[in-house]
Amino acid sequence: MVEHLETLFYERLEGAVVVVTLNRPDRGNGVVPELARDLLAVLTLLEGDTSVRAVVLTGAGRQFSAGADLKAMKGYLEQHHKVEHEPYNARVLFPVTQRVVASRLPIIAAINGGATAGGLDLALACDLRVCSTVAKLGETYINLGLPPGNGGSYFLPRLIGSGMAAELALTGEVIGATKALQIGLVNKVVEPDELLPTAVGLARTIAAKSRRAVEATKQALRSSWQVDLATSMVQSFWAVAALHYGPDLAEGVDAFLEKRDARFNGDAPPTGMP
Repeated sequence: MVEHLETLFYERLEGAVVVVTLNRPDRGNGVVPELARDLLAVLTLLEGDTSVRAVVLTGAGRQFSAGADLKAMKGYLEQHHKVEHEPYNARVLFPVTQRVVASRLPIIAAINGGATAGGLDLALACDLRVCSTVAKLGETYINLGLPPGNGGSYFLPRLIGSGMAAELALTGEVIGATKALQIGLVNKVVEPDELLPTAVGLARTIAAKSRRAVEATKQALRSSWQVDLATSMVQSFWAVAALHYGPDLAEGVDAFLEKRDARFNGDAPPTGMP
């Protein structure tokens, strides 16, 4: 357990799912160093718990996250404007994004409201995005005189293509949930009262799969962004080989042949290699 969390809370649900809720609703769940550190601490804790199989990330109140807390940023700029200094929040926020991407856990963003700038980038770093019909999304850094600052320039073209990514990043347009679904920015759009049940249901579906296979699949999908087809195929070969003689594959085959749901035990090691 992580004690003394100031800016978020988390809840363990049945089905090996944990819901993490950003909890600065009075500030639009804007990111401050304390929130970044709390989120990194919780993700580190959950990743080390093999009984946790999937995470849902959402926001309290009316926004998922408005990105950097601009009031806090203004104070930071006033303090440091006369000296060369790193950008606000960069040192604490970048490791959070990297942890979300590299985590063995599938992480689903349940976008309950506004997700802009760094808040959108945080959602983009997640593996899947379920969006409320009332949500608004925007890569709005340009409206503040900045380029995307927390991975947006990396994630957006890979999710929605270079042309649409350029349109969102260069105009700072804020779009609704319907358009976000149309361009592939989110996976599902549901009514507000269905958001968490849908995201948790999706997380439970994934959590019921083979843990080792889920981890290998996430790693394969993310590494494919950076390698060519031949390298990806070689990596896939060894990922499959590592699990081929384990109990999960045997259980999966038996369950299919017996027309029943599989009961995976991914914590058991493979029995051998070819």
